[in-house]
Amino acid sequence: MKTIIIKLTRSGPRNGPFDVYDQYGNLLFSSISKESLIVGRGFTVEDDVSIVTLTDSGVCADSVTKSVGVVYINQLTENNYTRTNTACLWKHLKDITKFNEFYGETEPYIIEYSFNSTSGADTILQSVTDYTQAYKYLDDDETTFDRANKIETDDEWFNKAVVYNGQQSSGMLLLVAKPQHNLRSYMSYPIFNTDSKTITFTKSDSFYRYNDFWNVANDKTKPLFTMTCESMSIDKIVNQSNMDYSSRSYSKQPLRGKYAKIRHILDDKNDVHLVSQFLLTTNQISYK
Repeated sequence: MKTIIIKLTRSGPRNGPFDVYDQYGNLLFSSISKESLIVGRGFTVEDDVSIVTLTDSGVCADSVTKSVGVVYINQLTENNYTRTNTACLWKHLKDITKFNEFYGETEPYIIEYSFNSTSGADTILQSVTDYTQAYKYLDDDETTFDRANKIETDDEWFNKAVVYNGQQSSGMLLLVAKPQHNLRSYMSYPIFNTDSKTITFTKSDSFYRYNDFWNVANDKTKPLFTMTCESMSIDKIVNQSNMDYSSRSYSKQPLRGKYAKIRHILDDKNDVHLVSQFLLTTNQISYK
């Protein structure tokens, strides 16, 4: 038996976890985290292992093959890790009934709208009205996909939203369809969670609507968003350490400013086809 050291010196943000194979194609180790390979990790292998292949078992499916050789300590310390921004090749719509699925994983579908005050005065954002058509495709016995075999639903839509401006944020809003013919269930909303607030949306006259939001940011001198390691997008993740989702009976600060941004997210399903048309807001001029 002998010990080999594998150290990752270059990868993209979506690489990992990794599997390790020998020259015969035998799986030696599986699901090795990228973080452990960045600092360097030792593995005990058989003496006849002379070549190892490091294969990305995640979404990118990259691999690299290296010969086993002698490595000195200074070589391990000198080879620092570099993050690359080269994207891997995505294969999309292999199954055209899955609309935001990549390599078997459901990825977020995100659309963001921005609104500016046309009068130049600060306005209070009161509600959001969205015209989106949500289609579900029906199963049939045919082997070919039938685009006409679909229905437009009333209770399928985005499952998350974030409403914000430069200094205020609604935090993460979880959107659920308004319970029908169940007043007791409807009165249980909003639900205050540790890192989100669950509110209801309605659909009427083909418009989706919701309005139960206010500013939950604690400190306007701290960021409302943080960067994510999962993509190149900036201010993608709500800075939960600066959000307070507790129930507020009186001090519910409205979202007030000269502009507002509304981000809608679908990340809990992949079998709904959302066709976003346009979005409207109900505003009230705010006088100081």
